[in-house]
Amino acid sequence: MKKDNNKDKITRKEAISKMGKYAALTAVGTFVILNPLKAQVASQPADPGGNPFSN
Repeated sequence: MKKDNNKDKITRKEAISKMGKYAALTAVGTFVILNPLKAQVASQPADPGGNPFSN
């Protein structure tokens, strides 16, 4: 006697929908993490000695 466990399966449409949600979440997370770092690098203070080539 085999019991069919269809309750654990999802349709292709549901799978694509879930993948889209995870992709969107990943994109938002990446944007939130990387964007402040980029802004921080761009806004470093100038060298008080006036040397534009020093790091």
